[in-house]
This record gives sequence, C-alpha cells and structure tokens, in this order.
Amino acid sequence: MTSGNRKHLDWNLVSTSALRLLFAPSRLLILPLLLLFTPIPGPLYAGTGANPDTPNAGSSAGQVRLAEQALLFGNLDDALARTRWILASNPNDGAAYLLMCRSFYAEEHANAAIQACAAAVRLMPRSSAAEDWLGRAYGMAAKAAGPISGLSLALKVKAAFAAAVQLDPEDGPAVNDLSEFYIDAPAFLGGGMDKAMALAERVQSSLPQQADRIRALAAEKQKDYATAQSAFQAAAAVANQPAAWVDLGAFYRRRGEYDKAVETLNQTLALDPKRDASLVDVANLLGRMHREPEVAWSALQDYLHGGARSDAAPAVKVYVMLGEILASRGDRTGAKIEFEKALSMASGYAPAQRALQQL
Repeated sequence: MTSGNRKHLDWNLVSTSALRLLFAPSRLLILPLLLLFTPIPGPLYAGTGANPDTPNAGSSAGQVRLAEQALLFGNLDDALARTRWILASNPNDGAAYLLMCRSFYAEEHANAAIQACAAAVRLMPRSSAAEDWLGRAYGMAAKAAGPISGLSLALKVKAAFAAAVQLDPEDGPAVNDLSEFYIDAPAFLGGGMDKAMALAERVQSSLPQQADRIRALAAEKQKDYATAQSAFQAAAAVANQPAAWVDLGAFYRRRGEYDKAVETLNQTLALDPKRDASLVDVANLLGRMHREPEVAWSALQDYLHGGARSDAAPAVKVYVMLGEILASRGDRTGAKIEFEKALSMASGYAPAQRALQQL
C-alpha cells in the first residue's frame, strides 16, 4: 500500500497443519518491527482524559482536520483524543471513525482498528478508503490469529480489498493491496495469479505504475526474475516516482544484488524532494543490508524534520528505528531519548515500551 498508505501484504502458510497469515502493513518495507496486538479496554471513545481545547473545538469538521494533522505528524495520542471528542458529540461521524482506525493501526492495536474501521464502513458505505483500511486492520489481526480465526480473517481481508477496488478502481493503494493478496494468498483463500494478472490488465490505462508493479510481483513469486526485474524497471520509468524506485531497490536486495540495490536507493533519495515516507523505506533497506548507515540515519532525520510526515511511516516507529540504531552503536542514553520521543506521541506504543525495557 503505497501513496501515503501502507504497502506490502505477505500471506504464507507456515506449516502443513495450521494456517498462519502473515501481514505486513502498507509501508512495511519500511519498518521491521514486531507487531504487538494489545486489546483496548472499553468503548472506542472512552478517552485518555485529553480535552482538545482549540479554537476549532466547537466544530466537528475543524476537529477532524486537526485530528488528521495530528495523525499525519505522528501525534497519535492527540489524534485519538480528538476523534473521541468528535464521536462523543456526533457518534455518526464516519470520517472521525476512519481517522480513529488509522490511528489505532499506526499504534498496532488491531482489534480497536477493526472496530473503528467497521464503523467507518457502515457510516460511509461508498468509501473505498474505509474498506481498504478495514482490510488492512483485518490483516494485522490475522497475523496473531490461530488457524480457524486466521482463515475467517483472511476471507474478510480479501472481501474488504475487493470492495475497495470495486468502489474506486483508480484507488492505487487499494489496487496494490488487492493484488498482493491475489499473489500471495493460496487459491482456497481467494488468491491466484490469474486474478492478479487480470487486475493488472484492468488498471493498465488508469494506473500503469501499479499494473507494472503487479506483473513484477507476480513474476518474482513465480521465480521468473528476469521478467520481474523488467517489470519493476518499467514501473519506475512510468512516472519516476520514489516509491517505484524503492520497489526496484527492494527487489535487488531480495536477489542479493546489494550494489545495485544501494545505487537504486540512492537514486530514490535524489528523486524525493518532498522527503516523504520513501526515505524511511530507503533507511530500512540500507539497514537490512548493513550498508551506508550514515545515509540511512540522515534519511530518517530528513523525514522527521521535513514537511511530508504521514501514517505511511508513523513518526513513532521512526523514532524507535533511530533508537535501535543508537542502541546498536552502544549509545544507550541517545537510544533512550528516541524511545521516549515515541512514547511522548503515543503513550501506549508497545514497541517503544519494549525497547526501553530492553536497554
């Protein structure tokens, strides 16, 4: 799920006796962090006690805008407080529920995200984005599920992604999500290469980059690496977008061609004047290859200090990444500072809590 939303679903069978669905959210090239699913007690709008006292506090629309700004900047506690305030006065605000869903998703609280997104879908039945986020939330829950519930959740993921694309065939993130499901899921769950290739044909004229990406991922899944490389290169050439170059760099990394991967990722940095979430992708991939650590560090800092933060790469996760880098260098004091920055924005963020405990 690119375009400011999360990317990369990965469905696998991990044993012959039990189905385990592995889901990596929309930008999870970015963040190799373990997901922790913590139940959220009480109703969705049983708030933290925060009272968003702002000049627009009397306006639901104004609060929605402020909640979205808080979410995009990474202030998840503030975003949730504002959406709870809105829903306490107007429980039929679908946009607020969708923002609440995205905030819980960024905090990696799957069950609460599902509840909020289901409410958004109910209140906004024509919203492709609401269906797509609901699918992602189901996918996050599926990662922690047992065989029976995992199967049920997988079917819900597919239904939500398919509904999102049906509602808006030009929704690029939804097309990415549905195509990845088709490519990675077994046939009995609704997957299939034929479905993925048919989707690529359907979106070729309106979403050529996504169409080439689908073909690339399908070819790679089938171990046709020459075709996959050509298709990834074609996707990058369509509009010269950083996210497509990240895909190509990630392909080279998976193939063990680290020099090509580093060259491609450096090209991504040169193509990203907005300093958006693609910088976090680049940093993550460089870290996985143990290459150019200073470039990776600078990319993360540029993202945090730029003006293009989004929940495609939540700031809380980026601060944890920075802290982990510092901890690996033996700088426990610096690492603690970064982990505490994450918790100042999302007080219940479990990865930061765990990281602090492990220092």
